[in-house]
Amino acid sequence: MNIAGLIKTSFVDYPGKIASVVFTQGCNLRCGYCHNHSLIEKNDASTGIQPEEVFKFLAKRNEMIDAVVISGGEPTLQKNLHVFIEELKARSLLVKLDTNGTNPDILRTLLEDELLDFIAMDIKAPFSKYAGITGTSRLELVSIRESVEVIKNSGLAYEFRTTLCPELEAADLSSIIIDFGVASNYVLQRCRSTDFNKTTRNKQDLQSLLQWSKENWSFLAFRGFEGLN
Repeated sequence: MNIAGLIKTSFVDYPGKIASVVFTQGCNLRCGYCHNHSLIEKNDASTGIQPEEVFKFLAKRNEMIDAVVISGGEPTLQKNLHVFIEELKARSLLVKLDTNGTNPDILRTLLEDELLDFIAMDIKAPFSKYAGITGTSRLELVSIRESVEVIKNSGLAYEFRTTLCPELEAADLSSIIIDFGVASNYVLQRCRSTDFNKTTRNKQDLQSLLQWSKENWSFLAFRGFEGLN
């Protein structure tokens, strides 16, 4: 496991649980709005946090921490992810995986071995805009759709989420729902500006889009839009 960062205590990353968040290094997408852009490139694991350090910390906080969230980067690129999660489960911890859905076979294996308790998957765009927004033309969209189906049929708690970057419009959100067959557990996230790529959106336009979304999809939740109508 190439671990780049650790949030020791979080009250927001695993719904209803106190969690630690592990950030893995390396991602196969290049989304321009990424607020974890320092995790995109694969770096030497020796410069990061060793898994033993994470386990040592968790042992000290075993009466406080309920769960571990594995985020990134893209965790399913990690060769030792399976072994790492097995160790977490051996400690009776809940495990939430944040993923971009590009590796459905990895998801399927983790589910078959009962190593996950919650899955959050980012759906970046409708089919027509996926390559542009993720910055890669080598992406197999069939894999993204397959991951969505694997997650929906997993029997676990899950959420799908889309970051409302400036390239997305109301019609694109409708297309996402149709393209990927999303009908529940869907979260629309506010896009942050980063040093990697400054992102702005007209406030009036954003309010109109939020209102339109609320009126059309009762199952859609909103995150990070506090202060907007």
